[in-house]
Amino acid sequence: MVESVLQSTAIWEDLMEQGRRFGIPVRGTHSHAFVSSFMGIEDITERSLHHIDGDDKCYDFVALAQDWLSRLQATDSFRGRFMDTNHSELAAFASYALSFPTKFQALVDTFDVLRSGVPNFCAVALALHELGYKALGIRLDSGDLAYLSKECRKIFTIIEKEFNIPGFHSLVITVSNDINEATLEALNKQGHEIDAFGIGTHLVTCSSQPALGCVYKLVEIKKKPRMKLSEDIEKVTIPCKKEVYRLYGIEGVALVDIMQGMDEPAPKVNERILCRHPYIESKRAYIVPTKVEKLYKCYWAGNSVIAAEPLPSLEDVRSRCKSQLMAMRPDHLRALNPTPYKVSVSRNLYDFIHCLWLDEAPIGELH
Repeated sequence: MVESVLQSTAIWEDLMEQGRRFGIPVRGTHSHAFVSSFMGIEDITERSLHHIDGDDKCYDFVALAQDWLSRLQATDSFRGRFMDTNHSELAAFASYALSFPTKFQALVDTFDVLRSGVPNFCAVALALHELGYKALGIRLDSGDLAYLSKECRKIFTIIEKEFNIPGFHSLVITVSNDINEATLEALNKQGHEIDAFGIGTHLVTCSSQPALGCVYKLVEIKKKPRMKLSEDIEKVTIPCKKEVYRLYGIEGVALVDIMQGMDEPAPKVNERILCRHPYIESKRAYIVPTKVEKLYKCYWAGNSVIAAEPLPSLEDVRSRCKSQLMAMRPDHLRALNPTPYKVSVSRNLYDFIHCLWLDEAPIGELH
């Protein structure tokens, strides 16, 4: 799984390089991992951008974007609404716009769409406009797509009138997030301001042969934890490097998997362990395991110093699969309404997740 993700990432990077080197048109938005890879404005080393007319003067594009964000925060229409935007997200947007000033389209839901993503996008889009460029628009990948699209359009319209920028209200709003026919019908009934739909999984698969949805997300860079937030709780990522252990009960049945930080001691057999739901405070349980199995193994180490294990044979893979299925309760395996298998976090990792969450999430303000 990890190797396939790394291979797909390498393919994407190769395609981007071909676009840069040979002038092949490249379209689309960046990933959440791209946004998470930035810690702040200081990560941008090359900040200059020429005017689209091609004059010799270089402008500090990052400073322009910061200035426009300040101007947005100071306007009567947005006063108090955009005061707590995520600065690492602004850095990511500015960096992306510096690389693609004529094709700037931002994914705006890494932290909070309306309190951070959209104002940061607008600041960068306005900085581009000042230098003669025009942003393409935004992509929404989670949350109430109909409502968010309407609110984004309102913001774009206010900015067009406030700063006299013709066409700003018509910036393209694209949505994704497992779009299917039912979603399209529901959105049309509700009414929305969506211009384009990104349909992937349901375009090439059907419900009788479903796909396994796996998405690469960044959890740590330069030994600093990173976390993607979302209005959809299942899309909130769990930060930092982790170890995962499977805990077994008295009859050899798998009870729960537990994630914990790399520096935490491994769970021990016959030792009472607190297992917590990653996000819901009231969901927790103590377990005294009769067997503890470490699940993470490295089979492809890349350039790291970690020693990789040899790939198991097909016979070994088949044998392990059978043994794992035998260790599962029947209600986890039934086809109709199966009981979800629980994945928990340790006490320390739970506390860390929620501290980082509060630190990264913008604070709302009611009017």
